[in-house]
Amino acid sequence: QAQLAESGGGLVQAGGSLILSCGPSGYIFGIRAMGWYRQAPGNQRELVASITSGGTTSYADSAKGRFTISSDSAKKTVYLQMNSLKPEDTGVYYCKFTNIGNDYWGQGTQVTVSS
Repeated sequence: QAQLAESGGGLVQAGGSLILSCGPSGYIFGIRAMGWYRQAPGNQRELVASITSGGTTSYADSAKGRFTISSDSAKKTVYLQMNSLKPEDTGVYYCKFTNIGNDYWGQGTQVTVSS
């Protein structure tokens, strides 16, 4: 079964930027949507941004105006450009691909924003 791998996390000061990327190690057919989720310590995993195969994007209120999700259909890769980062953006970021009947999750990448 295909697996997803995220990269691009790290430690950044408040106001800084990071770009996360996520792609599959194997073939995933019929991808309908890709998304980025965040899980902060003690909190549930929450949706940060998503993009459909048609290019429709959606953002959590906390991400609007600061984060941009994009995808490369040829590489089946999804990106999350994060600008003006805040300490409350800290958490483990997971990507998810959805096709008919299946969700595929990555292992997560840590993002830490220092004040």
